[in-house]
Amino acid sequence: MTVSAVAFDGVLRPRADDPERSDAMLPAPAVQNHAANLATLPAGGDLGCVWFGGTQEGVPDISVWFSRLPVGADTWSAPVRLSDDGTRSEQNPVLFVAPGGDVWLLWTAQIAGNQDTSEVRRRISSDGGRTWGPTATLIPASDTGGVFVRQPIVVLDSGRWLLPVFHCVSVPGRKWVGDQDTSAVLISDDTGVTWRESAVPDSTGRVHMNVVPLPDGTLAAFYRSRWADFVYRSTSADDGETWTAPQPVPDLPNNNSSVQVVRLVDDRLAVVFNDSSARDATERRLSLYDEIDDDGLAEQAAVPEEFGTAFWGAPRAPMTVALSSDGGLTWPVRRNIEVGDGYCLTNNSRDGLNREFSYPSIHQAADGALDIAFTYFRQTIEHVRVPVSWIR
Repeated sequence: MTVSAVAFDGVLRPRADDPERSDAMLPAPAVQNHAANLATLPAGGDLGCVWFGGTQEGVPDISVWFSRLPVGADTWSAPVRLSDDGTRSEQNPVLFVAPGGDVWLLWTAQIAGNQDTSEVRRRISSDGGRTWGPTATLIPASDTGGVFVRQPIVVLDSGRWLLPVFHCVSVPGRKWVGDQDTSAVLISDDTGVTWRESAVPDSTGRVHMNVVPLPDGTLAAFYRSRWADFVYRSTSADDGETWTAPQPVPDLPNNNSSVQVVRLVDDRLAVVFNDSSARDATERRLSLYDEIDDDGLAEQAAVPEEFGTAFWGAPRAPMTVALSSDGGLTWPVRRNIEVGDGYCLTNNSRDGLNREFSYPSIHQAADGALDIAFTYFRQTIEHVRVPVSWIR
């Protein structure tokens, strides 16, 4: 589909050329819209979606937005802004439904394009996301850098909560580019009142940690790679206290962009990702924020001859869904959701220059269907609904 042929009206419509599939383009409250996250909401079971929107990622008008698809309806609600800090770029929102029914909204807040200044903030809703409590800082930045989230809290059978985070490490004398970032989980044994950290060993450059409990009681975690080579995987056999070092998953290329994995009711795993890597790139860019300075939009910075190992600019397409029957070691069954050139050497949505499909979220509904949401050209959030059998 071309952007000109798409209605950003939030209506979930069957595809004429693919009757098993339905698509919606969520209403776009801003020029740029990115980084969706899905969850089934309590008090009725509506599907909730959060993302961030504004002029461009890193600009201080970037805020968190929220929309819902009511049960049995075909139209997403008008987006509601849930954050509004005019001094920071507020990004990567995630929804978490606590066992008691409260809905947590977590997101990051950074100064300009400096992820090493980021803190994690939180609001809580006690009525299924219709009203929200005050904003609080859950995890502050430190002298050594910022902290980021991308994946929601996981509740284990033991009652323990795990919050995957990654540390955006400051390098003296250099702007943040991400090649020193490391992953960890925050552990809470008192339903989120207090937290302690368990670092993932040898995780430099492995971020967006996505924790999935497996049927045998172990935990598998999947990571984005700053090197734009493969998705990485590690495991824990002690409820997240310790982790193995992340290892590449040869079946899953990665382009230094986000992935998400979910365990299905039949115990298979499903992943949504970009089936591309640095091997598919024709050019690279300096960093995610090479068009941003501390005052806002700026001229794009050139890539120097001597450059670090974080690879930015690999195509963010196609958007692909795949299945695994062995805990995420192999992924033999897959299908493309959207196909394009994935051009992401600029984040410019104002002039329609960016053409990425990225930052997916995948969620299995009560009826077994898969709801998948992701960035469409950084202009809106696309929602796709398919049965699991569609992936063949």
